[in-house]
Amino acid sequence: MGSNEGKVLPVIVRVLDASASEAARTSAVCAKLPAACSEPILYTESAACLQDLADKTTDILIVDLETIGGDEALEAYAVRCPKAVILAVSAKGSVSRAVSAMRAGAHDFLTKPFSLDALASKISFQLQQRRPSVKQAAAPAAEMPLADNLHAAAPSTPRVAPEPKQPAGLGRLIGMSASMHDIHDQIRRMAPSQAPVFITGESGTGKELCAAAVHDLSHRRSARFVTLNCAAIPRDLIESEIFGYVRGAFTGATDNRIGAAEQADGGTLFLDEIGEMDLLLQSKLLRFLQTGMFQRLGDTETRKVDARIICATNRDPLAEITAGRFREDLYYRLHVLPVHLPPLRDRRDDILPLAEAFLTRYSVEERRKFRGFDADAETRILSYSWPGNVRQLENTIRQIVVMNDGAAVTHDMLPMIIRDASARPSGVIDLSRERSRAQPESRPFGAIEPLWAQERRIIEDALDAFNGNIAMAAAALEISPSTIYRKKQSWVARCV
Repeated sequence: MGSNEGKVLPVIVRVLDASASEAARTSAVCAKLPAACSEPILYTESAACLQDLADKTTDILIVDLETIGGDEALEAYAVRCPKAVILAVSAKGSVSRAVSAMRAGAHDFLTKPFSLDALASKISFQLQQRRPSVKQAAAPAAEMPLADNLHAAAPSTPRVAPEPKQPAGLGRLIGMSASMHDIHDQIRRMAPSQAPVFITGESGTGKELCAAAVHDLSHRRSARFVTLNCAAIPRDLIESEIFGYVRGAFTGATDNRIGAAEQADGGTLFLDEIGEMDLLLQSKLLRFLQTGMFQRLGDTETRKVDARIICATNRDPLAEITAGRFREDLYYRLHVLPVHLPPLRDRRDDILPLAEAFLTRYSVEERRKFRGFDADAETRILSYSWPGNVRQLENTIRQIVVMNDGAAVTHDMLPMIIRDASARPSGVIDLSRERSRAQPESRPFGAIEPLWAQERRIIEDALDAFNGNIAMAAAALEISPSTIYRKKQSWVARCV
C-alpha cells in the first residue's frame, strides 16, 4: 500500500474459500471500504493462494478456516504476507477459536454468516491501526500511505492512539526470577559472538523473543533479523523458502526469488522449530553452516552469505537423534551456545509481572481502563499451572481485555478453565484415568466397541478435560484440531 506519482495505489484483496459463492459474496466488501480496491482475487484452493502470497503484494487476506484445515494452518499464510491485514472467518465460531486464530496470525475473526458491514468495519479499523505517527500524518494527502488516506476519508472515526513502541534487547524477556536473571546473563555473553545459538524450551516459553534479544545486543543489530518457522511451511516448500529459487525451477516459479538465507546476509537467520526439518534438507543446511555457501533451487550458481544462525525447538534434540529424525552432526554444529527457557510453572515469580505487562499493552490497544488485578484474580493467576506457558498467559489476558472493561480484572473475568479450581493443573491428560471415569459401570464383560466409538469416547474425554477447548484437546492428544472437527462431523452422520 502506498502512493505512486501522487496517486494512492488500490488495495489488493485476496479471498480464500472452498465455496466459490461464499468467496464472491465476501469479496463484495470491497465496495464498502473507504478506499479504492483493485478487482479482488478469489481462490477455492489453498495451494494457488499460498503461491501468490509468496510472490505478490497483498494488503488484505480473508481466509475461511475450514478451507485451510483449521486455525493452526493459518500461520503458513501469515508468514507469507506479514504486512497484510488477515481476517479469519469460520462457521464454527467461539471465543477460544478466535483467540487461537489470532495467535496463529489473524488480526481479527468473524463467525459465519456475517454481514458485509461488520467485515468492512473490522478491515477499516485494522488499516487505521497501521497509520503512521501524528508527525507523518501532517504530510499532504498525496504523499500519505493508504491507511492515512482512509483515516482522512472518514473524519468521524475516533482517533486511534499510536501503538506503544515494542521493547528491544533484554526488554523483550520480562522476568525477575533467578532463572530469568541467568538467561539474561547468558544472552549478554552470547550476543557479541558469531557462533550459532541453540534455544530449547516448551511451546510458548518465548524462544523467538530470546533469539531477537540476542540479535538486538549483537553487532548485527543494524542488519535484518529473518525468522523462518520450519513447522509452518510445507516440506516441499521449505528448501525454496531458505535458499530461494530461480525462474522455472518448478511449476509456478515465474520469477527469481531470494530466500531467507540471502535476506539475512550480514544479519541473523532464526530457524524456529528446526526439529521439523526434513533429513535431506538437514544435510544441505549442514553444508551451508560449514561454508556459508548455497545454491538457489534450480540454479547452478553458488552464492555465499554471512549470516548468524539461531535455531529453536520444543523437542528433546537428543531423543530426536536417537529416533533418527535429527542428524547428529548437524546438532553438534548448531549446539554451540545452548539456552534453555524454563516453563512458566517453574518461574512463578514472573507470572504476575508478565500478566501486568500484557494487561497494560492490551488495555492501550483496545482502549480499556484496566489498571491491575484484584486479590482473587491474582491468587488464581499465580496458582494456575499455565501449560501453554507465556503465550497462553498473554492470550488469556488479551481475551479478558477484549471481552471486559473496568478498573481491575476480577476473578469472574477469568476464563472458566483458569477460574475453576477443579480444572487440571497441567495440560497433560491421563487418558487411562479419563476412560475409566467415563465408562458405564454396567458395561458387559468382553464387549468390544467399534474403533470409531472408542475414538469418540477418548476425544470427548479430552474435550471435557479442557472445557471444550478443541485446540488444547488436540495438542494433548497429539492430533490436529481439524482431525477433531472431521471426527465430530462423522459422528453426526452416523446418528442421522
